Amino acid sequence: MNIILIILVFGVIIFFHEMGHFAVAKLNHITVREFSMGFGPKLFSFKKKETQYTLRLIPLGGYCMMLSEDEEENERDENSFDKKSVWARMATILAGPFMNFVIAFLFSMVIIHFCGSDPAEIGGVYDSSNIQEYTQDGTDPFNGTYPAADAGIQAGDTVLKINGSTIKNFRELQIYLEIYNSSDPIELTLEREDGTVYDTTVYPAEVGGSYKIGIMSIGRVLPESFGELCRYSLYETRYWVKATFLSLKLIFTRQVSSDEISGPIGVASSMNQTFNEAAKSSTIDLILNWMNYIVLLSANLGVMNLLPIPGLDGGRFLFLLIEAVTRKKAPKDKENLVTMIGFVLVMLLMVVILFNDIKNVFFG
Repeated sequence: MNIILIILVFGVIIFFHEMGHFAVAKLNHITVREFSMGFGPKLFSFKKKETQYTLRLIPLGGYCMMLSEDEEENERDENSFDKKSVWARMATILAGPFMNFVIAFLFSMVIIHFCGSDPAEIGGVYDSSNIQEYTQDGTDPFNGTYPAADAGIQAGDTVLKINGSTIKNFRELQIYLEIYNSSDPIELTLEREDGTVYDTTVYPAEVGGSYKIGIMSIGRVLPESFGELCRYSLYETRYWVKATFLSLKLIFTRQVSSDEISGPIGVASSMNQTFNEAAKSSTIDLILNWMNYIVLLSANLGVMNLLPIPGLDGGRFLFLLIEAVTRKKAPKDKENLVTMIGFVLVMLLMVVILFNDIKNVFFG
């Protein structure tokens, strides 16, 4: 059962990504030669009009092959990709990542409808009068120092910014504090329940080897209207997009090691464990957790494909952007060479990540 759910997660995000390319290509009267789900040996195929629809063995990718992308002799065809305006080609390339963000948003709506969102509202502030209520043994892990309370923060306040970075839900605040993990002062902008906005400085206290500021979330809040549902869903999508950029920053600044990076096998292993736990609760929990992985990975795929790396959508868009500015197409052979080099480098990176996956999942 879990293996089917895992394949469906990858299938959904890949299908809608390629469908984005396909739909906009059709709108711009670009001939799509093949719409493929997966890589490797062909399992199933049929042709309708000029497009071959294919299902392949390895469900970890896909492609939407347009006329003139693989054969230069078709460049002069009126319905070829290269014959269209640079703006039409830009729209076609960007449609894939854009569709990933749309799918993340739509699935977020379902999740938040049932589970609610976690607004950046403070549900409680630790101080000397309540700290023992929240500890199992009655001790004070803050040793009498309560950063949030000392900074004048109150229950009911909503965090708007942390060190100048806008906050929309409580998890953003948590992940920032976990990564920040320092006693250095933190600048917060908050809003009182009466609408008063104020700034304050918080000095984190060391608690059990990490630094805390002594606040609690109000928990999950269900939307009260369709507008609120849309807003919370937008915040949810924004959170996963922001988390992806933050992960990339940590990788490039070497704040995480290569052993901590998960690829398809590591993600599949994580999904398997999550689905097993969710299934013990209810079928609804299992479905919602399945949808949550679609939101996470779809936002991740959208961001990754926008990176200006040859071989990815972002790399192709960069060539088109240069063309739009200079009003001159890059030579096809040079573009293909750069794209091939980029593709090879991406594949080598995938091999490294898969090696780490196998090592961590099976021998870790």
